[in-house]
Amino acid sequence: MKIDVLSLFPAMFQGIFGESILKKACEKQAVEYNVVNFREHADNKHGQVDDYPYGGGAGMVLKPQPIFDAVDSLKKGNDTQPRVILMCPQGERYTQAKAEELAREEHLIFICGHYEGYDERIRKHVVTDEISIGDYVLTGGELGAMVVIDSVVRLLPGVLGNEDSPILDSFSSGLLEHPHYTRPADFRGMKVPVELISGNHRLIEEWRDRESLRRTFERRPDLLDNHSLSDKQKQWIEEWEKSR
Repeated sequence: MKIDVLSLFPAMFQGIFGESILKKACEKQAVEYNVVNFREHADNKHGQVDDYPYGGGAGMVLKPQPIFDAVDSLKKGNDTQPRVILMCPQGERYTQAKAEELAREEHLIFICGHYEGYDERIRKHVVTDEISIGDYVLTGGELGAMVVIDSVVRLLPGVLGNEDSPILDSFSSGLLEHPHYTRPADFRGMKVPVELISGNHRLIEEWRDRESLRRTFERRPDLLDNHSLSDKQKQWIEEWEKSR
């Protein structure tokens, strides 16, 4: 996968691309990163990329020309059409399903804005996706882009050591992930559930299924609205509701 990022502050990405899983993914040649300061594409001697909004109002708006030209330069010579992602609080709320969708692409371009907003022609004629990582406003799109990139890259084949890891993550199954325990089995009187140390794989899987559902029921019941439940899972939920 090729990932291009358009940002006025490219140095912000040096740390995240040079550490942990994102660095390993690059070393394994699963992904190639490229960060572009789109100010370099401004068509004026001062490198100005923003201007006052028509009709008045607070703040400045990113001009279309630098973004259009920067994206055109990144598309040049490519056989495939990239997904062009605008990080924006007005975009669709980001989910694991969206991460899995983007992980199937060959080329992603992220646009990280600042100031009051974007010229609407950028949205209508350049962008394929608008993404928000939550119902709050950040100073710029960089931190949001980092979140999306991290969640996508870890899904690429061969990036994680255990190929089952992304499958078992919270939200991948539609539910939150079950609790985890490691050694010692008894720490300060706090014991690991007996099912996990029983050696019985059927009991272990049932415990994980039940605790994954319980955690979702307690913390994110909204996720259950569109989740298909087995008869056993419905029975567990009925028991928990009665005990409330």
